[in-house]
Amino acid sequence: MLNSCVIVGRVAEPLELKTTSKGNPVAHMIVESDKSFRNEDGTLGKDRFKVTLWRGIAEECAEALHVGSLVAVKGRMQSDMYEKNDVQYYNCEVIAERVAY
Repeated sequence: MLNSCVIVGRVAEPLELKTTSKGNPVAHMIVESDKSFRNEDGTLGKDRFKVTLWRGIAEECAEALHVGSLVAVKGRMQSDMYEKNDVQYYNCEVIAERVAY
């Protein structure tokens, strides 16, 4: 598979389970992961990744995970672009295929 990623980190914000108009469960979570180098002050920086969870994975994770939970997410990157006030914005997120905790 060409478009594949793995992120290991901790849940940074509470998950909120929602249902689409077609009845599909969906949740979003932010996974915070340490960078591999230290900042000038000696602390590790962090990256934050938006992860979208669908159906059974969304329901399971919304029930089991809380802020601070250690997770490993395998999924694919999805990007989109939109324009607002003549400025182009880009968004990138991970669509989860498997989550281990």
